[in-house]
Amino acid sequence: MSDATLSLLVLAAAVVLFVWNRLPVGVVAVLTALALAATGVLTSEQALAGFGDPVVVFIAALFVLSEGLESSGVTAWAGQQLLARTGQGRTRVVVALMLLSAVLAAVVTPNGATAALIPVMVLAARRSGMATSRAALPLAYAASAGALLTLSGSTVNVIASDALAGATGERFGYLEFAVVGAPLVLVTIAVTVLLGDRLLPERTPATLPRDFSAHVDTLVEHYRLDHGFFRLAVPAASPLAGTALRDVAVPPEVVLVGAQDAAGGPCPDGRPVTPGDVLVVSGPAEGVTAFAADQALTVARTPLTRRTREALLDAQRGLAEVLVAPRSELVGTAVFPGMVRAGTTVLAVSRRGRDVGPRPVALAEGDALLVHGSWDRIEALAASEQVLVVDSPDSVRRQTVALGPRAGAALAVLAVTVVLLATGVVAPAVAGLLGAVAMVVTGVVTPQQAYRAISWQTVVLVGGLIPLSVAIRTSGAADLLAGGIVGLVPDGDDGRLLLVALFVLTAVLGQIVSNTATVLIVVPVALAAAEASGVHPAPVLMLVAVAGAASFLTPIATPANMMVMAPGGYRFGDYWRLGLVTMLAWLAVAVLLVPLVWPFSP
Repeated sequence: MSDATLSLLVLAAAVVLFVWNRLPVGVVAVLTALALAATGVLTSEQALAGFGDPVVVFIAALFVLSEGLESSGVTAWAGQQLLARTGQGRTRVVVALMLLSAVLAAVVTPNGATAALIPVMVLAARRSGMATSRAALPLAYAASAGALLTLSGSTVNVIASDALAGATGERFGYLEFAVVGAPLVLVTIAVTVLLGDRLLPERTPATLPRDFSAHVDTLVEHYRLDHGFFRLAVPAASPLAGTALRDVAVPPEVVLVGAQDAAGGPCPDGRPVTPGDVLVVSGPAEGVTAFAADQALTVARTPLTRRTREALLDAQRGLAEVLVAPRSELVGTAVFPGMVRAGTTVLAVSRRGRDVGPRPVALAEGDALLVHGSWDRIEALAASEQVLVVDSPDSVRRQTVALGPRAGAALAVLAVTVVLLATGVVAPAVAGLLGAVAMVVTGVVTPQQAYRAISWQTVVLVGGLIPLSVAIRTSGAADLLAGGIVGLVPDGDDGRLLLVALFVLTAVLGQIVSNTATVLIVVPVALAAAEASGVHPAPVLMLVAVAGAASFLTPIATPANMMVMAPGGYRFGDYWRLGLVTMLAWLAVAVLLVPLVWPFSP
């Protein structure tokens, strides 16, 4: 059996496994690479070379860059600006959401843009009285179009540019995709505005992603943060030194909540006050200030109440509501409002829905604590097995905190990376790695965040399928498939019907297989068809990139499509109506525009 036949059999098996959807796509990709080695189509080194390909490195680096923009609050800021400026008109809201989704997708990929804007979309829909089903799918489609604005917008673009470099020695420029991407964004918006009401269902799901825009107000009202507390440090010169805690006399309007020793532990009532202790008191500021002055105490921290909401949640510090977990080591531990534990301050303690008040209490399973501290401390507490977090601190921070302290650094790193990619001073993979490393070095993301940000499924998928693309090209399988496609094109065609045929092949395959896998499979076929037809590779590869992004007909076509399924309340069959019209519009734009910018003649 020839290598070409074996390659096509492996391709067919991979497609069947992708459609079967019982194995993870990464596993299918690895099995594909191993099958090519086992059948002798590729050597072992060739079969594994995909995982070290510069394309894979570049794609991994893009995920870290995207994480930097999200974690620094840049995307949250963009969403807040959108809500503040669009008003409540439904058409204006949808158009603004789609434009923002497209722009974000160009820098943080379609999946990142969709994930970041789903809460914004839900809130905008609520404010305008619009069903989320009228905005969620347009959001995802606009992200797919926006990915075609820059080289780094999608892995599909990177693969197409790399293929052009392999065929001609030249790559697509960083902003060259925008020549076709910008019209596609506008066409996608136009189709949605004109036909969206007819082609999209009127449906709002029972459960929607949480809206954290009023998160602070909700917690403040629930825990009744009216008076708060003062933390008063006891110096050696204080007359309270040596007095038993229970005997400390405070003014009538002041309540002694508790005390902590220098090590942070709670002080029993009978223990004498010692220099280095901190007394926690509650009451009017005037009474507390007078008491502190009389006893030579130093005010270490002032109250956090409903009147100081700005200090409760900002770029540096946040709030979290946690529950004492069953069998937690915290059960039986004495805590009180104003106590500092592990770098976080307990603002309130609630038991069975009622505030226990300004007094020490031994924690029990199910008790709720409202804690305040730096985001790092809050997230570390949430990751602890001792408590159950009510709302993810990371989700709260990303939705409510705009332009954090590292936002400037994140934007600067992005700008430098874009310049490197646009000028071609270094290879794309090197530019991406420099940007990813800079995000970590500048503290925009931690090393752990960087590792978590990378979609290893995508990395493994691309690395495992690159050998299949190589095998199809080198074994002659691409020539066989290309011959079939060219045979469908009548003599005398100037190349446009070839583009139509390749668009249909890519788009159909992309509805059941990920667009990344689809493009890796179709690229060698497209190059062979271009060579057989005497067409320059550039228009063919750009067309394949466009068709690869046109994955609109099913929720499984792209992660972005899947992300909006629940918040939009969609069913599987809701996608194809608007999706098919949008896809046909894309086909018309691509076939008309691509040859004008990238001529067929070499």
